[in-house]
Amino acid sequence: MSKIFILLFFIAMNQDNNLDFKKEQMKFERVRTAYDEKLAFVNKLLKQKNLKWEGFELYLRAIKADKTLEVWAKDKHHEKFELLISYSFCEVSGTLGPKRKQGDYQTPEGFYFIDRFNPVSNFYLSLGINYPNASDKIIGKSQDLGGDIFIHGDCVTVGCIPLTNDKIKELYLLCIEAKQNGQQKIPVHIFPMKLGNEALEQFKNNPNYAFWSNLKAGYDLFKDRAVVPVYKSIDKNGRYVW
Repeated sequence: MSKIFILLFFIAMNQDNNLDFKKEQMKFERVRTAYDEKLAFVNKLLKQKNLKWEGFELYLRAIKADKTLEVWAKDKHHEKFELLISYSFCEVSGTLGPKRKQGDYQTPEGFYFIDRFNPVSNFYLSLGINYPNASDKIIGKSQDLGGDIFIHGDCVTVGCIPLTNDKIKELYLLCIEAKQNGQQKIPVHIFPMKLGNEALEQFKNNPNYAFWSNLKAGYDLFKDRAVVPVYKSIDKNGRYVW
């Protein structure tokens, strides 16, 4: 069996899995409602940015100090991401700084991706984040680091990123379409603040300064290139290696 045939086979299998995924999601009333109410608006957003569904990809970036979730997008005809829309957190908990244990009410900080879709969430629609990641497991201060961190609706939080039900419909639809069009992992990068040099220097006496400086390397890569930063590894101290 030729390598080209094997490659085409796996591409076809991935496309079928994505089609099955959307088909399964559309069995749920809340997902159908999201498409009925929001597809026209989302299509308008894409048209304004000259983006197509073919090869559609997302990059989600949360800025905790601004209480903002940025939605960046690209398609097969564009190499660089551009800002599609921003959503405001409708509630917050905790302070600036990473999540290090169960029950600290903190929203995580670091480099994550969406690892599950919940169309029947207690919080309307939910997109799970793969917290704790490998860095969190090394740096975490507790045997119980917590979990179940989501971007979700219903405007309540003890560490998640909550949006209004109206806005989670848009984002959930966008994420389904990204997965439908081949994006296996939708990155979700969470920063304490916009990590410009001056902003970070104001916190040089903060115990999180070294950690935030490490996050800044990834933040700067996106700022400079408009492509999603991908770290090479995580070292024994839990630092992201670029």
